[in-house]
Amino acid sequence: MSEAGTEVQFEAGAEAAAARVAIGEIFLEFLIIGAISFGGVVPYLRDRLVARRHWLSDKEFVELLSISQSLPGLNATNMAILVGQKLSGALGAVVGILGICLPGSVLMFIVGIVYRSHGDHAWATGALKGVAAAAVGLVLSTVVQLSKRSLEQRGDYLFLALTVLAVDLMHLSVLLALVGVGLLAVLWHRPIDTNMEEQP
Repeated sequence: MSEAGTEVQFEAGAEAAAARVAIGEIFLEFLIIGAISFGGVVPYLRDRLVARRHWLSDKEFVELLSISQSLPGLNATNMAILVGQKLSGALGAVVGILGICLPGSVLMFIVGIVYRSHGDHAWATGALKGVAAAAVGLVLSTVVQLSKRSLEQRGDYLFLALTVLAVDLMHLSVLLALVGVGLLAVLWHRPIDTNMEEQP
């Protein structure tokens, strides 16, 4: 089967799954994501929601992630609200945010107590450095996976480079960079009217 056919089937499967997702499933899935997402939530969100559950296609995931990054708040909670809303309306958004926040809240309460007592130990510092390095690897892995489906034309790589330059070198806000690059992308990908009459 061709890659295009596989992608069409995958997106159709995502739409079909989204239409029958129960509230309990949404809560449980985001509860699991909240409990296992060490070092950054984005790779785990894609793995669970796109690769395993097929609730979203890669295209939908990137679109929702872009929205969540342009809004105030954490990516994790923003994504839980957006995905929950998409899958099961307002109640889905509520159980999504409850599910993803509950494990982290309990765990961070415990970690805070332990860190207050042992945070100055060498083993604690080494563990934090190791987690930070692993987090970078997880994010890079997700970037590679998403780019295979999201970067379809040469112009898309240009928009990627412009976004990195705007945020990292020019120190523009993420929202301003997304709006600016988004407008350029709209102009680049605008449909061309092939039925226009030729000028004499």
